[in-house]
Amino acid sequence: MTQATVTTNFDEARIDAIFAAIDQCSQPGAAVGIAIDGTPVYRRGFGLAHMELPVALGPGMRMRIGSTTKHFTALAYLLLCEEGRGSLDDPIGRHLDEIGEATGRVTMRQLMGHTSGIRDAMTVSMLTNGAPTKVSDADLLANYRAIEDVDFAPGTSWSYNNGAYVLLTAAIERITGETLDAVLRKRIFEPVGMHDTMLRRWDDGFVPNSAALHFRAADGRFTRDYMGSEVSGAGGVVSTMDDMLRWLRHMDAPHVGSVESWQLLKEPHRLANSTSTGYGLGLVIGNYRGVETICHAGGVIAGNSQMIKVPAAGLDISIAVNRADLNAADLANRIIDACVEGLDAVIDVLFEKVDGVFVSPADARVIELQAHGEMQLMGIDGAPGLPVTAEEDGNLRLPEIMSFIRQSARRDGTSLVFADFGNEDRLLPVVPEPDARLGDRAGHFEAPSVAATAWIVEAGDDYRLRIEGRLGRAEYRLSPLTETIWKAASLGPFGMLGGIVTFAHDRHGFEFAAGRMKGMRFTRLQ
Repeated sequence: MTQATVTTNFDEARIDAIFAAIDQCSQPGAAVGIAIDGTPVYRRGFGLAHMELPVALGPGMRMRIGSTTKHFTALAYLLLCEEGRGSLDDPIGRHLDEIGEATGRVTMRQLMGHTSGIRDAMTVSMLTNGAPTKVSDADLLANYRAIEDVDFAPGTSWSYNNGAYVLLTAAIERITGETLDAVLRKRIFEPVGMHDTMLRRWDDGFVPNSAALHFRAADGRFTRDYMGSEVSGAGGVVSTMDDMLRWLRHMDAPHVGSVESWQLLKEPHRLANSTSTGYGLGLVIGNYRGVETICHAGGVIAGNSQMIKVPAAGLDISIAVNRADLNAADLANRIIDACVEGLDAVIDVLFEKVDGVFVSPADARVIELQAHGEMQLMGIDGAPGLPVTAEEDGNLRLPEIMSFIRQSARRDGTSLVFADFGNEDRLLPVVPEPDARLGDRAGHFEAPSVAATAWIVEAGDDYRLRIEGRLGRAEYRLSPLTETIWKAASLGPFGMLGGIVTFAHDRHGFEFAAGRMKGMRFTRLQ
């Protein structure tokens, strides 16, 4: 792909207009930092740091940056590799000998690049223990002792995996004999001058100069609901927009990390089918409207962030929001639109919106298409439907802010052909059975590899899946897609969590799949 020739034209008023809707003092909002050629040109906060206090957000206030943390953690491991204390091709089992074989054989490179195929223990925990349950990194590591299966063979596909970075965190701590907190502070943050940046593992304590997170409930209220899991190398960093601009400038001429290490951070992996993942070691190498970008967004239950560079324009952007109903990545793209001239035009392709449910004969993946007004929504294995757009070749693609996930779908007769990082699968349509009943599929089940038991319960027209994990429990409302395929929606505070329950035809068990994770197998207890 030929890169567009672009120039930068910064207009403060145009940036102000992007944030006008949240420029108020009664609700949470966003903090923004923009730099051109390494020099800050825009530093603002909009909205409140905390709804109970008259304190405005600002670019010098600590905010969660979520998974933007990952490239810091990856760099910490690369620094150890530079010293000969580790290798990208080490199996993780070399550093963590207590974990099971299915997990222990994958390499550090595959863990950091999301090509390992291992189960995501963080997702498993949220689905079985409930997202608000307090779960430590040590608890998640314990899961990897028992997990015996994988989502796919290492190096054959790509799937975002927070659990992989829990393993990476533990490996760094074993090698150094220090906490990741100390490693990041001494080896990365302090040398770069990021004195307000730190690892914050839990949300139930207090950290000075920090903005609070605000979840948006289904009824529109802001609430205090947070994810219960400890977050370390997968997404635990808090930073300020001022510190993040310092980091983005450092990325142009780094003195922390060798040239080779930075090349590895930014070099996309290639799968066994030769498809580029577009993902290096904690960094996304993308393309926005014809111009290359280097970025990584971060999401937590009640906020999110975006860190993005447009090298050809000398443009650096860092945004963090402390409310669940704003998207920092979308705001960053709007800033690029406003600041960069010469971008490719946005082409809207008209296409017919359709409804349908499609199932893969190969791996039981379920994709739902739903026509919702002018939007076409696509949901994968019970995940909330996302608005997709059509390209001129007829492929339906995920929203621009998720374009780094290289998945697409196209209609082929009555079938749906789904491309997942170069691996194509033909899904067949199924006839919806909204009046299906559970009948003798109800019962008591277990999944020893994830230390969980489950009950499928039918009470009149109310169908429930109740799962009890090692540390907590989760409950889902079931609704039928067909007689054997049911959609599970969380009854906890985080309604976006859920999945697909597919019953075995022999009625001896079911699989519970969720978004990017293949089905957890539950077998009937007699």
